[in-house]
Amino acid sequence: MTLTLTSPCQVYQTPPDATKDAVLEAFKAGYRHIDSAAAYRNEAGVGEAIRASGIPRSEIFYTSKIPTPVLKEGYEATKQQVEKSLKTADVEYIDLLLLHAPYGGPAMRKGAWKALVEATEGGKVRSIGISNYGIHHLDELEKHIADLKAERGNGGIISVGQYEIHPWCARNDVIEWFAKRNIACEAYSPVVQGQRWGDKTLKKLADKHGKTEAQILLRWSLQKGCIPLPKSVTPSRIKENANIYDFELSQEEVAELETNEYSPVCWDPLTSGIDN
Repeated sequence: MTLTLTSPCQVYQTPPDATKDAVLEAFKAGYRHIDSAAAYRNEAGVGEAIRASGIPRSEIFYTSKIPTPVLKEGYEATKQQVEKSLKTADVEYIDLLLLHAPYGGPAMRKGAWKALVEATEGGKVRSIGISNYGIHHLDELEKHIADLKAERGNGGIISVGQYEIHPWCARNDVIEWFAKRNIACEAYSPVVQGQRWGDKTLKKLADKHGKTEAQILLRWSLQKGCIPLPKSVTPSRIKENANIYDFELSQEEVAELETNEYSPVCWDPLTSGIDN
């Protein structure tokens, strides 16, 4: 299944009391996809913005995620969290719900996924996916899906995977795994939290194209086949992050910007063991 996710904006680390205004600014700039999570503690603010925007709900794509402590408890806890997230945001449905990390061990991961499948069957969630799963976790999930299909007739579909991806953490193995299965790949921290400003190649490309370094990184994500999820509460940067569709990097520039480094700037659950 391939989803079209338009102009995504992430509210990671956005204070709860600033979330409504930030999301409304994003809507004004043309964003229609808002990415939140239970762990961000700002689902309520996103819901407030959705209702205050005047934009038809059908035109807004809202994502949330099941947090790690819940995932470690498996099926029943995940079912309860689905209801809690719906109530907190005060929405009738969630467009995309992800398992935030691959923690809890095989049985708990299978149970959590089953709960998401049931949520889609009940109309509470439109699409489901995962975040921060390593290749070994993804291979295991495919087996869980096959087992659930045999057990109950429906094992669910992985629609989206969300990862930290940028030129210093390219994760080409994950991108390839998804591409073979027509799974959308979202990239969080696509501008590396500003930690690479001034990089020689990045600055050169920004100067050449008359764009900011952030815009070059977001364009790189798009041309790698990812959906970048930039985060900002600053109106000017929210607009800037959306202004990346009037230029392209050459294939050579995409390759030049990418490095062989493995330098995540966020957490890295991908490296956790299969039994963790």
